[in-house]
Amino acid sequence: MASDSPFQSKSLYTSNIFFLFFLLSTNLLTLFFSSSFSICSLKSLSTVATTADLATPTPGLNLPEAPTEDTSDLPPEFLAFASGQLLPFGYNINFDSNTIYPAVGQACTLFPDLLSRFISYKVNGSCPDDEFLAQRLLLKGCEPLPSRRCRPASNANYVEPYPLPKSFWSTPSDSSVVWTAYKCKNYSCLVNRKKNHKGFDDCKDCFDLQGNEKTRWGKGKGGGLDFGVDEVLGFKKPGTIRIGLDIGGGVATFAVRMRERNVTIVTTSMNLNGPFNSFIASRGVVPLYISISQRLPFFDNTLDIVHSMHVLSNWIPTTLLHFAMFDIYRILRPGGLFWLDHFFCVGEQLEEVYGPLIESVGFKKLKWVVGRKLDRGPERREMYLSALLEKPLKNSW
Repeated sequence: MASDSPFQSKSLYTSNIFFLFFLLSTNLLTLFFSSSFSICSLKSLSTVATTADLATPTPGLNLPEAPTEDTSDLPPEFLAFASGQLLPFGYNINFDSNTIYPAVGQACTLFPDLLSRFISYKVNGSCPDDEFLAQRLLLKGCEPLPSRRCRPASNANYVEPYPLPKSFWSTPSDSSVVWTAYKCKNYSCLVNRKKNHKGFDDCKDCFDLQGNEKTRWGKGKGGGLDFGVDEVLGFKKPGTIRIGLDIGGGVATFAVRMRERNVTIVTTSMNLNGPFNSFIASRGVVPLYISISQRLPFFDNTLDIVHSMHVLSNWIPTTLLHFAMFDIYRILRPGGLFWLDHFFCVGEQLEEVYGPLIESVGFKKLKWVVGRKLDRGPERREMYLSALLEKPLKNSW
């Protein structure tokens, strides 16, 4: 093959010089723009992407279409939060989009009247005293609630909690809670409500830390329904149960009991006629304010143990319960434990419905105890199941 002519060599040299000049120029422009513009110099935080913004596609991107549903009955502050927000620096490879959509429950839009009341506030001001309203929305499926740009009230005479470990078994100051959402207006009322109040209250006696809570889960009762913490931990090598979750954990006595054994437990709880989340936090353990219908906010195969007492039972729609069981399976690490504590149902339901449902999830049975639930009378034919289940070490597919 003939060698390149001098003219060709000169052309190649000129092309290389031009390419280097172009590359240098683009790098300098990138440096200029990245140093000249910051998040602070972009749109104000109250500005949201308009329908026109969302309807204008960026070449090469597969963006969602602009919403077409009627939003006229939704409050402006809700739309300000829930609408797509354009990312300050455009397309982001992690989002695969130039727009981010804040998380908010789909069911929120089904209750526009309640939502309007919840989202009506002065931006940068104080939040309304509306804990009961917020919880109503959560229990209706508006979960997560939309974020708000206001400051919640705290007790004007707030008293800091007791130090550890005194806080584990001490009733906090009444001044640690805003009481307007509850029938009881102090902890003395809550401690004594089992004997003073008629009717149903969730976890009616659990604020009395010197009553039944003092012995709960302390020691198992042989082959009965009440397993002990040390008995359950004994199924695993010492130190391998480290972190976990208690679903619907009342005032978090289970978490305290485990904390005393160097196990960290997060407790989910609603505030059903009592300041459960405030009380949990005052004891020095972590509350998580979510309902049973929400996907658990933990990554796959991460937790060592999940516990639930009374909450997972036949009051939950069967399909939803099935989803919840699989979500528990999802977040447990291989070899992790699911302690199903006092699951209740009626008559033949355990054999015909709930036993097969639980078995379908794929847990290994370590302990399975069935007994009669007699507190509301034998004529109801109610049953209890306490089970210790293990996620298999091998992949489930």
